[in-house]
Amino acid sequence: MSSATYKILLPISIVVLWMCCIKASGELQENEEIPALMAFGDSILDTGNNNDLISVLKCNFPPYGMDFIGGKPTGRFCDGKVLTDLIAEGLGIKETVPAYLDPNLQSKDLPTGVCFASGGSGLDTLTSSLTSVISMSDQLKNFKEYIGKLKGVVGEEGANKTISNSLFLLSAGNNDIAIIYLDTPSRAFQYDVPTYTSLLVSWTSTFIKDLYGLGVRKIGVLSTLPLGCLPIIRTLHGGPMRFCGDNANRAAQLFNSKLLAEVNSLNSSLPQAKIVYVDVYNPLLDLIKNPVKSGFRVPQRSCCGTGLFEAVILCNQLTPFTCDNVSEFVFWDSAHPSERAYRTMTPPILQDLKKSFS
Repeated sequence: MSSATYKILLPISIVVLWMCCIKASGELQENEEIPALMAFGDSILDTGNNNDLISVLKCNFPPYGMDFIGGKPTGRFCDGKVLTDLIAEGLGIKETVPAYLDPNLQSKDLPTGVCFASGGSGLDTLTSSLTSVISMSDQLKNFKEYIGKLKGVVGEEGANKTISNSLFLLSAGNNDIAIIYLDTPSRAFQYDVPTYTSLLVSWTSTFIKDLYGLGVRKIGVLSTLPLGCLPIIRTLHGGPMRFCGDNANRAAQLFNSKLLAEVNSLNSSLPQAKIVYVDVYNPLLDLIKNPVKSGFRVPQRSCCGTGLFEAVILCNQLTPFTCDNVSEFVFWDSAHPSERAYRTMTPPILQDLKKSFS
């Protein structure tokens, strides 16, 4: 090689090497910002923790999972992925988030996050008691157990770093309002809506403080869905025309407004914590009210069965009339959005989370 050629190639090589290092450094930094995702709460985030419970609130059978990887029912309350998966995917963490109670869970899954949420659970202890699912307190116990296992994989320092840098999602309040308050008499006799929603927010705050005490610093707290517009609530409370249930939506809105205020308060009182209110109420309500804008056709019924009341065990392989064009439906079953609805809602959520935790 001539001296002149060497003098030309050497600077080019240095620039290329520098660019590669910058790219690699950027990717590493991005992963270090949010190395893992954890999820707590209810079926909006559950990725399969109810599968082995003695409860009717499970869905590890067809047609659930028909649009999931391999067409496999995994216990997700959806035809495909749920918000836990889509947010983890959008943050570049991993494609799907396994359930902590999945018997096939492997040690290598732990450092990038798992899901503790349980469909049918809630903030009120009565909720999980009546639905026979995993209570919020038991989800917290599972998380403590997880911490011990994580330390065995990455060491104590690595575990502490993972927990403090990871994103923790919480979705709760949906079942407390829709099932316990609206459809069972006990709490409605005890409390009016303002009092009950304040209690729910207080229990949310306690749970967040418990997470904080275990080293958690980044938390996304989901609002409730527009509960009155769920197909099953329309059927039960919407009259002959199946309008959205006003009482359910008013209760959800009141809870959400108080939740937002509490999130702001916690950010002021918990040093080094960053807690973000994640609005899923309005994005889903927009899909319901303006379906055509996002390419949907059916917002008032679900895909499974008649679309009026079928969910969990009532949505099964023998259920007649299940649609063959789920992409046109906002709801998969009578209580849960379709994967496409979740995907449509996710981009602004991701934008807010990246902005908040960058």
